[in-house]
Amino acid sequence: MALIETHGLTAFYGDFQALFGVDMHVDEGETVAVIGANGAGKSTLLRSISGLIRNAPEQILYEGKKIGALPAPDVVCQGIAMVPEGRRLFPSLSVEENLLIGRYGRSGGGLWGLDAIYDLFPVLKERRNSPGTALSGGQQQMVAVGRALMSNPRVLLCDEVSLGLAPVIIKDIYAAFPKIRATGASIVIIEQDIGQALKVADRVYCMMEGRVTLTGTPASLSRDDIHAAYFGVHAK
Repeated sequence: MALIETHGLTAFYGDFQALFGVDMHVDEGETVAVIGANGAGKSTLLRSISGLIRNAPEQILYEGKKIGALPAPDVVCQGIAMVPEGRRLFPSLSVEENLLIGRYGRSGGGLWGLDAIYDLFPVLKERRNSPGTALSGGQQQMVAVGRALMSNPRVLLCDEVSLGLAPVIIKDIYAAFPKIRATGASIVIIEQDIGQALKVADRVYCMMEGRVTLTGTPASLSRDDIHAAYFGVHAK
C-alpha cells in the first residue's frame, strides 16, 4: 500500500483552479521528484498534502486514512513535514531556536534531534547561536530542512530546495537526502532542475498547468518525453 496517495486532487485559490484531478502516490522509503515549469502546480500539490490548502478528505490518503481536510498542524502530527519554498525562518530566533520549533507535534523520541541535525549539517552547530536569517541562503536552507526533520517525519516534502542557490551549495543539500532516506523516510522533491531531479528520484512526475503530464522512472523516460511533458512541445 502506498504511504501517500492523491486521487483526483483538485485545489483552488479563491475562484482560480490550480490543480485538475491529480493522481499520484509515494511508497514507503521512496524518493519522488515532481518537475515542471513555474505555475505548473507543483507547490500547490505539496501545499495540499501538507494541509496548507484544504481539500476533500478522500482526495488525499495517508496510510489509507483520509487526510485531505486536515489542517497543517494535524498533518505534521501524522508524520508529514514540509520544507517550504523560501525557507520561512523566524528572523527573531537563533538557528538552534528555529530548529527546536520543528519538534512541534513530535511524540516521544525519534532519530532526529539536535545532535543528528548537527551531524547532518555541521556548519549549523558552528552557527547555532546566530540569528537564522543572518546565515547564507544555503545555510538557511539547511536550517529549514533540519527544522522539518526535527518532527521525525515519515514523509519529507521539499519545495524548491535548490532555488537561488549556488551549485556547490545545491550539491551539499542534495548530499543529505540519501542519509535522510536511510532512516526509512520517504521524500518528495519539487524541482525545476530536471537533471537534478532525475539523479535522486526513484520515480518522477511531470506537471503542466495543474495536471500530471508524465510519470515514470528516470531510466524509462526519454529526453523527448520529458521535454514534451514539461513544455507541451517535442524537442527538435
